[in-house]
Amino acid sequence: MKIEQNKLFKIIGSFLSILLLVMGGITLKNTIDSNNRKLFENNNTDVAYAPFKSTVVLEYLQKEAENKIVFDDLTMDELIAKLNRSLKGKVAGTGEKFATRCLELGLDPYMAVAIVLHETGCNGTCSKLVEACNNVGGMKGKPGCNGGSYRAFDTLDQGIDAFLNNLYNNYIAKGLVTPEQIGVKYAASTTWASKIHYYMNKIKAG
Repeated sequence: MKIEQNKLFKIIGSFLSILLLVMGGITLKNTIDSNNRKLFENNNTDVAYAPFKSTVVLEYLQKEAENKIVFDDLTMDELIAKLNRSLKGKVAGTGEKFATRCLELGLDPYMAVAIVLHETGCNGTCSKLVEACNNVGGMKGKPGCNGGSYRAFDTLDQGIDAFLNNLYNNYIAKGLVTPEQIGVKYAASTTWASKIHYYMNKIKAG
């Protein structure tokens, strides 16, 4: 009788062990499935919101760039608007071109535009050199404008680029940085520097 009870206890014990293993396996599987489901949901959320996150970051960076001070306590938009208020005639609306290239080259945008205004008269009516040959700086060279000694350019962009590159390479890079220093080489007139200062002040106040 005692032997039969022992067998019964062993059978019950084995059954309980198997039951515990089965229940443990089910619990483990449910835990893994739950974790996988959460991971999947999180990943899907990241994927779903990725364009939103990218847009927010881009908008933030764009706003930061727009608010960044680039010259004379002005943002890029403010500097462009200020230059455009002085640029008339054929060069009207080229403030962005001048601002961008001047900052890239390390030029004073006021001085560069002041030289253009003095050399071309484009604070009012542009000279024929600008109108016919896109020469914004009174530069000489070939091909000549209408066969003359002043250089002709196919487009206004080319003329502006050539002028700014010339101003940087042949003056600023060689230590000639003020209107007085530049004027000795740039123009024969002894009043050239004072006229550049006049336009610089006018642009800054504009």
